Amino acid sequence: MGTSVDRGAVVVGLDATPSAGLALAWAVDEAACRRLSLHLVIAIDAPDLAHGSAELTSLWTSWGPAIRAAYAPVLEDARDFAVQRHPGLRVIAELANGSPADVLRERAPGSSMVVVGSRHRGVVRDLFSRERVGLPLVAPPPCPVVVVREPEHVTHEPPHLVVGVDGSAVSTEAVRFAFEEAAFHDARLIAVSAWQQPPFTSGVRADEMEKEQRRALAESTAGWAGNYPQVELRHEIIRGHPVQVLTEAAEYALALVVGSRGLGGFPGLLLGSVSQGALYHARCPLIVVPHRAD
Repeated sequence: MGTSVDRGAVVVGLDATPSAGLALAWAVDEAACRRLSLHLVIAIDAPDLAHGSAELTSLWTSWGPAIRAAYAPVLEDARDFAVQRHPGLRVIAELANGSPADVLRERAPGSSMVVVGSRHRGVVRDLFSRERVGLPLVAPPPCPVVVVREPEHVTHEPPHLVVGVDGSAVSTEAVRFAFEEAAFHDARLIAVSAWQQPPFTSGVRADEMEKEQRRALAESTAGWAGNYPQVELRHEIIRGHPVQVLTEAAEYALALVVGSRGLGGFPGLLLGSVSQGALYHARCPLIVVPHRAD
C-alpha cells in the first residue's frame, strides 16, 4: 500500500461506517469525472508512545499490528470497489498512523480536494482550525473539503449546484470552484445571495439594499460565466439568514459550495459562521472552499 500522494489527487478519508461508503462512492465518481487519481486513507489513531508510559507502549506493541491487520481488508475492499466502479482509475491505498484530521491535513496540500463522510464533521473543523497547524508555514492552505451526507440525499433533474455568494473575496474562490464543478458534471449553477434587512430601516432602504445585492452578485459571477459558457447560470436573491437560505436552496442540489476565510500564510483555516452552519444543516454534499488572504 502506497503512502505518496499524487499531485491533484482526490483524497478520501475512510473508516468502517456507512457514511464512509457514501463518501467513497462520491470521491470515486469525482476522481473519474476529473480524470484524477484517487487516494484512499484510513487513519489509525495510535497513541503518542514518545510521551506515554511503558505499559502503554507494551500494549500498543501487542495490539497495534492486529488493529492494522483488521483495517487492511476494509482498505482493500474500498480499492476493489473503486476499480470496479471505474476501471482504469488510478487508486492509491494507505493505512496511516495518526488522528484522521492530522493525517488528512498532511495530505491536503497539492490535492484537488479532501472528502469525508458526514459522521466525521469534527474532522472538517480540525482541518480548518488554526489550533492544529501541523505543517510548515510556507505550505499552501488545505484544499477544498467535501462532506458527504448520510443518508444519501435525492437530487432533482436537471442537475444543479448551489454556491453562496456575498461579494467578498472569500466567496470568489467558491464561485470559481462551483463553475468548475458544474462544468465537470454538466450541471446548471445557481448563485445565491442571502440578505437581511437591518432593523429600523424603511422600505425604500430595503429596495436599495436588494438592488445592491443584485449588482454585487452579477459582478461576482460575470468573469467566471465568461470562462464557462457551457454552464447555465441563474441568480437568486433571497431574504433570510444565509445558512437557512443556502441549505434550503441546495436541498436537492448535487452539492452546496461555500467559502471559508483563511489566515494568511497559515495552512490552517477557520470556518466562518455560514460554513459552520451549513456543515450541520446542509442536506446535500457540502464543499468548503478555502480563501487564502493576501
